[in-house]
Amino acid sequence: MSKEFTGKEACIAPEGVFIIGTYDEKGIPNAMNAAWGSQSDFDEITLFLDKHKTTDNVKKTGAFTVAFATKDTMVLADYFGVETGNRVNKIEVAGCHVHESRHVKAPIIEEFPVTLECECKSYDDETGILIGKIVAQQADESVLTDGLVDYDKLQPIMYDSSTKTYRLIGPVVGKAFHDGLALKK
Repeated sequence: MSKEFTGKEACIAPEGVFIIGTYDEKGIPNAMNAAWGSQSDFDEITLFLDKHKTTDNVKKTGAFTVAFATKDTMVLADYFGVETGNRVNKIEVAGCHVHESRHVKAPIIEEFPVTLECECKSYDDETGILIGKIVAQQADESVLTDGLVDYDKLQPIMYDSSTKTYRLIGPVVGKAFHDGLALKK
């Protein structure tokens, strides 16, 4: 027996916890927490953002970074979502360490172990769709195995829109593009 739910909040998982880093017109770093986004091509990320200081910054600089929130950075990531950069310098208040990306004019927040460096391909004020071309990826050696990002070490979190909580992304349960071959005739 199933139960029908009505309303606008669908239970869609996983929803990433992305930390978007930008510089404002004075070169001051800013960060925001965004949950609605996805890889949209091999070298592209698409994010769905309302108008924020972050989107204003992206329009001015043409660049941004995307860091992945983890179990260890959950409190910091949540802070970046509950505070506004229009009111305070969130990076300074949180005590974060930042350096400029080598490839785009955007900050890398050192507390997050994996960061994508992105050029803005497009941003639409009406739809809030931000598309970024991923030009480089930075990963702390502590989350690598054989030169690749190891999710067991990274411990990325997801946003659970149903319960409004953060959850860990779990263990490997199968091999993509392989396990389904058993059913192929």
